[in-house]
Amino acid sequence: MKKILTYGLLTVSASFCLISQAADNYTAPRTEWDRPDLQGVWNFSSNVPMQRPAKYGEREFMTEEEIVELRARLAARDAASDQAVPQADGGPGGYNDFWVESAGITDQIRTSHIVYPRNGRLPSLVEGVDVIAGGLGDDVPGVRPVRFVVGGISKDGPEDRGLSERCIVGFNSGPPFVPSLYNNNVQIFQSKDTAVILTEMIHDARVVNIGDRPPLDERIGLWTGDSRGYWDGDTLVVETRNFNGLTQSFSVFGDSEDKLLTERFYRVDDYTVNYEWTIDDPSTFTDRITAIVPMTKVAGQLYEYACHEGNYGMGSILRGSRLAEKMEAESGAN
Repeated sequence: MKKILTYGLLTVSASFCLISQAADNYTAPRTEWDRPDLQGVWNFSSNVPMQRPAKYGEREFMTEEEIVELRARLAARDAASDQAVPQADGGPGGYNDFWVESAGITDQIRTSHIVYPRNGRLPSLVEGVDVIAGGLGDDVPGVRPVRFVVGGISKDGPEDRGLSERCIVGFNSGPPFVPSLYNNNVQIFQSKDTAVILTEMIHDARVVNIGDRPPLDERIGLWTGDSRGYWDGDTLVVETRNFNGLTQSFSVFGDSEDKLLTERFYRVDDYTVNYEWTIDDPSTFTDRITAIVPMTKVAGQLYEYACHEGNYGMGSILRGSRLAEKMEAESGAN
């Protein structure tokens, strides 16, 4: 029987989700190739849940009264945030709210990021799919390969740690991007036939070829897949296949080997790009998943995360485990 472990990725994120509706007469700025200009640094922070609470039914947006109540609740939480975020027994605890991104800019707030299925909830799983996640508490039962991003299954070697601890895949950078506690930034570059999507977390640069360039052989799998793009009017559409199966399909579920990810980027005003993505993975879910995560313009630069170069935590984790084993052995010998 599978042990289901959750890390809160479906419900926890960092600040208000910002939804801007494009004015009827809004025209996106153009590049020299007469395409919408999506370039710049964008922030996808949000504390709207990924899945919709049942009380909202199929309603996509909160009422004014609900927004007032939500903001009061969050303000009260922030006022009491001098303590570390509580974690499972055995963990060191996480950051307090000082380090959590928070930025409410508009008064139109979604009830969930997932918009399909219509109830804003994940569809049912395919029978037998793996469900496992790490976290900031004790290591979880599991075998290699470790597909989740935080925590690990043991401390025998780096292969037993999560993908973000190994500086392979960021815990929020996907693809698709999923709002999390911090570092929710991405930079987009454009040329005539290429777009580059640079995530802050793990500083991964995903190069999207736009046009008729043939996809990779299906036998070639990549951590962030093989992306191909095209323009649908003023929307940049990016289709990504060839995931290597060594990451989960979405959140804590399945693996990515059969996943097709379709992302849509379109400007709705001078300060907002709507980021809409759809996961179609028949090996993990019984239906597709579509979510909308607005991204807000950042007046600043994206700095290098430099994860591998400064990953002192990995060495300390392993050295600490070896020391604990040595102390236990010495205690037993005495």
